[in-house]
Amino acid sequence: MGYRIVDPGAVDPAPDRPSECRKLSETGGLETMAINRFRAEPGEELPLAYHYHETQQEAFYVLEGTMAVETPEETYEVPADCLFVVDPGSPQRAYNPTDAEGPITVLAIGAPATDGDAHAYDPDDESDV
Repeated sequence: MGYRIVDPGAVDPAPDRPSECRKLSETGGLETMAINRFRAEPGEELPLAYHYHETQQEAFYVLEGTMAVETPEETYEVPADCLFVVDPGSPQRAYNPTDAEGPITVLAIGAPATDGDAHAYDPDDESDV
């Protein structure tokens, strides 16, 4: 048996991200899923780019604020205490709108854990996905 407590505040933010991203998976000893905690000020994105995953399913649980998620069909507003799920092959860009009243805090979970599975998505390129 094994148990661990991970304090997100003790995990250094990942460098070169558009918002604060604390990668909790490695510290927690997780191998089959990725868990990140994001904190984004108004106007900041959560991921590095508009993207999709070939095999990874993602779930975003909003802890604070209202997260916006741009997709090819529409932009979703996800309030606190709600979960937004993205299936493999589904492009999305999560962000905190510029006109938001304050920051958002989001727990992002992806499974299976993958390296190099994310692909940039250009909404103007009809050959994507």
